[in-house]
Amino acid sequence: MGKHKLERFAEIGTFKNVMQFDVSSKSEFNMKGRWAADYFSNNRPIVLELACGKGEYAVGLAQLDSSKNFIGIDMKGNRIWRGAKTAIEKNLTQVAFIRTYIDWLDEFFEEGEVDEIWITFSDPFLSSTKIHKRLTSPRFLNLYQKVLKKGGIINLKTDDETLYQYTLDVINGIEVLDKYPCNVTPFKILENRNNIYADGIENNAALNIKTHYENTHLQKGLTIKYIKIQYN
Repeated sequence: MGKHKLERFAEIGTFKNVMQFDVSSKSEFNMKGRWAADYFSNNRPIVLELACGKGEYAVGLAQLDSSKNFIGIDMKGNRIWRGAKTAIEKNLTQVAFIRTYIDWLDEFFEEGEVDEIWITFSDPFLSSTKIHKRLTSPRFLNLYQKVLKKGGIINLKTDDETLYQYTLDVINGIEVLDKYPCNVTPFKILENRNNIYADGIENNAALNIKTHYENTHLQKGLTIKYIKIQYN
């Protein structure tokens, strides 16, 4: 491991806006159902950024909207370090990070505790043997139903055509190759754009946030796709 990574891993342990959990400590977590009141000391809605990487969306959304709490979740401590440090530097007290597996989402959040989820440029897992790892697969949709409130929103922003079309198929109840059954009836597509910058999103500040990966994709001439899903 490089020197900078070691330094960041050491520093991230001192950040008050980062919680880290492994298999052995998962059962010791006691914030479930108490995020707004006990961690953020308010009653604002909770928004998650899954596979957050450097937390660019969590930080960007917090800068746009001070009426919500934002939590980035990722297992890569070296990436979370950047988002957490930026939040501290900008005094964004409504931003936090959890270093853990997304598979454990219901260990950290109570039923109906989460208002909104953002999935931005996640790994599309193109291999047929890894479809269940896609963050919009039936496996994860089952998980989101355990933590999202009724009327809650899932936002997917991606450059990958396969993940984009796959997500539409899953929500529309079209059979997909996946071993995890899922009741998609509660989910409804509110918005579907296969090229957001061609559609005109000048007045949508949230969609205009650009991560490092998005800028890279745009430089390659790729189109950015967006799906907004509601859980009823």
